[in-house]
Amino acid sequence: MNAARKRRKALIIGGGVAGPVAAMALQRAGIESVVYEAYAGGADEVGSFLTFASNGLDALRAIDAHHLVLSEGFPTPRMEIQSGTGKYLGEVPNGGTLPDGTVSQTLKRADLYRALRDEALRRGVRIEYGKRLIDAEVTPGGGVVARFEDATGSEGDLLIGADGVHSRTRRIIDPNAPGARYVPVLNVGGYARGARARAEPGTFRMVFGRRAFFGYALHPSGEVWWFANPPRAEEPSGADLAAISTEQWRELLLDLFSEDDTPAADIIHATPGKLAGWATHDLPSVPRWHRGAMIVIGDAAHATAPSSGQGASMAIEDAVVLARCLRDLPETARAFAAYERLRRGRVERIVAHGARTSNSKIAGPVGRALRDLMMPMILKRIASGGSLAWMHDYHIDWDEKMAA
Repeated sequence: MNAARKRRKALIIGGGVAGPVAAMALQRAGIESVVYEAYAGGADEVGSFLTFASNGLDALRAIDAHHLVLSEGFPTPRMEIQSGTGKYLGEVPNGGTLPDGTVSQTLKRADLYRALRDEALRRGVRIEYGKRLIDAEVTPGGGVVARFEDATGSEGDLLIGADGVHSRTRRIIDPNAPGARYVPVLNVGGYARGARARAEPGTFRMVFGRRAFFGYALHPSGEVWWFANPPRAEEPSGADLAAISTEQWRELLLDLFSEDDTPAADIIHATPGKLAGWATHDLPSVPRWHRGAMIVIGDAAHATAPSSGQGASMAIEDAVVLARCLRDLPETARAFAAYERLRRGRVERIVAHGARTSNSKIAGPVGRALRDLMMPMILKRIASGGSLAWMHDYHIDWDEKMAA
């Protein structure tokens, strides 16, 4: 960056995944930033676990932060698929493999948030908590002013909305922006101890049950990490979900999997503590990603269903690509346009892929029969032909200069 040029300051809204990564990438690009997190003390206990694909690890490597995931997670490079009848349908790679042999990792979402936040703080990034964005506006000079719920404000040269699928920034940029789309399955999961489960280390076993989808993996400690996707046609409110007790969730899940030839019941019985569920959402296409000095990234721009396995990876790719664009194209409008040109086609393709995968989990009797018939051939083609290479082989060259 030219030393004579004024050092720019970015206001980053959201301290989950995209926010701290954007701050670290911008720092590497010579741009100062502050992260504003709505939660009063961080979001350390939000969510369950996720599988981090190879392309996300590769994007983190661009800012020397991939070790954070490798230290917190455990490798899960394979995915084995079966039907609710116990029929083996096939096996495919789970998330790709980097040239050095690094494979996808599974880790708790809370551990990912904590690791990214702590590393950003270690690198000198400022993070402010209890800062829920309520409004922002572009200043006459081309900068931006943000206003928070606690009656404070902040001014910077640009604002990056990394505030999730229900983004306030997205609405500020475009009041007519679409909201999150409900995907008609719920999510619930946990960690079972002492469960009898057919599982090989490094393998996620996915089960297309008769009435719900179930997945699980064996942690090196012996715990079974699992999730279930109960179908639900109508979107429940947060209050609806909060009203469901642990025992009610357990009873519902045991009933859903009672006809399946799987260890689901044993795993659910062996899970201590609270069970809680949440709704699944995606964002197929957001027409407007930026306005003036404001832009959205990650789930705020293109949330995907968890079945794609790409939510965190796409957010991290976004953060690194945006930092490169801002580094090499000092005019904010040109940098934002270049970023959108580089990212929109890829992320919308991944969102569509996630939606198709989610819909396959709620097939009726005829759909299940056709799926179980066709699935072995589809999985064999994926395993042998690398049909998802476009997703997992994506690479960001940090040192390559962006073309004007």
